[in-house]
Amino acid sequence: MGHETTAPGDVGSAIDGEKGGMWFMRDPLGTENLGFTVLELEPERSGMEHDHGDDGQEEVYYVTEGRVEVDVGPDTVTLDEHEALRIDPEERRQIHNRGDETARLVLASAPTDEGATSTP
Repeated sequence: MGHETTAPGDVGSAIDGEKGGMWFMRDPLGTENLGFTVLELEPERSGMEHDHGDDGQEEVYYVTEGRVEVDVGPDTVTLDEHEALRIDPEERRQIHNRGDETARLVLASAPTDEGATSTP
């Protein structure tokens, strides 16, 4: 088949529902190099601090609902609804929802040329 479909309801959340939800869509969609994740963060919750220096994955965060703050290295970037941020693999990053509404994001990742043989 030349296409695949899925939705968060088709995939179990990787995090506790009290914190929000995180649905990894890569496997159900059958992508080889593109990671695609839907993240919901409840108010006053944060994602895991991490980087992708080992696997060479750059990431793009796109906010579909709400507002988040993203610590990127020593900087903090505020993203409002319908704004996006691209992050180099080596940068430490962490997403925070410091507001009073649930935030929803789409996270996309893919290897840079240097990490083209790695997978997320």
